[in-house]
Amino acid sequence: MSISLTSAPNPFLLLHSHIHSSSIPFSPLRRHFYTKPNCLSLTITASSSSSTSPSTTQPNSTPSSTPSSSSSFRSKPTNEINVLVTGCTGYIGKFVVKELCRRGFNVIAVSRDCSGIRGRNSREDTIRELTGATVCFSDVTDASALSGSLDALSLPIDAAVCCLASRTGGIRDSWKIDYEASRNTLAAARRFGAAHFVLLSAICVQKPLLEFQRAKLKFESELGAEAAKDPAFSYSIVRPTAFFKSLGGQVETVREGKPYVMFGDGRLCSCRPISEEDLAAFIADCVVDENKAGKILPVGGPGKSLTPLEQGEMLFRLLDREPRFLKVPIGVMDFAIALLDFLSRVFPVMEDAAEYGRIGRYYATESMLLLDPETGEYSSEKTPSYGTDTLEEFFTRVIREGMAGQELGEQGIL
Repeated sequence: MSISLTSAPNPFLLLHSHIHSSSIPFSPLRRHFYTKPNCLSLTITASSSSSTSPSTTQPNSTPSSTPSSSSSFRSKPTNEINVLVTGCTGYIGKFVVKELCRRGFNVIAVSRDCSGIRGRNSREDTIRELTGATVCFSDVTDASALSGSLDALSLPIDAAVCCLASRTGGIRDSWKIDYEASRNTLAAARRFGAAHFVLLSAICVQKPLLEFQRAKLKFESELGAEAAKDPAFSYSIVRPTAFFKSLGGQVETVREGKPYVMFGDGRLCSCRPISEEDLAAFIADCVVDENKAGKILPVGGPGKSLTPLEQGEMLFRLLDREPRFLKVPIGVMDFAIALLDFLSRVFPVMEDAAEYGRIGRYYATESMLLLDPETGEYSSEKTPSYGTDTLEEFFTRVIREGMAGQELGEQGIL
């Protein structure tokens, strides 16, 4: 079953947050190693030195017989710290790699052979996108393949950043990526000496009603257990609010004269969104900031929280147009979910479709803010903020330039 609106996008695809060319000419400063077909490719790119983009050097290859303590790796200059990043071609991951490289860290970025939405990016595309990092082509869903790829690099790892998230939010994919692949990242990072692990999670796991939330929470729990049994190991769990891209899906349709679609009266939920650059900077801070170790860190962007109604009003104001809203009763979504649930019991192949409906409803009714344990209510005031980028600035840019580079994931929900 599908619900369509003649004047606006499918309302199931409006919400979100959480977590979804030519070859490069040869240079004597760039080396590629293919040690095993479809398993590993390493590129080391040296860039010109500047104040904002430090030159890239080969990761520190000094062997380490035992994992270094978290305090010892933090005392080293950034150009001697090797950071493993998985999920590096995802929406947030690519900005994390860029920010870590800008700060001078030696980044080992793990990528699939064909990355990006629907695997449309080739190895050459990925190498270009992750300029400045050592790119290791492997499979994070295969623990043996990932370990073998890192074995071939023969590089110690000081810290790891996991930005993995299911691109669909489907039941099996959530456990395969949000849990199993994240666990594979932890095991591989620890094997090569990582003393700190930064996990990109999601603020919505504080009220787990969806499968990807349960998968993320299970890995969060195992990450905490790993730190509990080894005092030399630490972690930082980052739980961001909504991303800008998840709120920009209606900019182009509204600019074309169509109404802004929202559920109920547009006040069912609110969020304090954060830009990809600000979130990447926060995650990079977590790599060496001891004050962020051993903690769960909810984080949103600057300014007050915004409801869908307020977001729509802002968009019309920026376009200098009279507001036009299409209010969809939440019951429409409830009916669709109930029908999909029934069909999935008869036709198990439809279980993901039912889950997508539940995901859409969750983001239509639950705020992406800190859930205050004392009151059981979402709190804008208690949601930490970081950065300087605002949603209004993002909308202004999208109105001017379009959504290039801000594409939604495969289901448009995650």
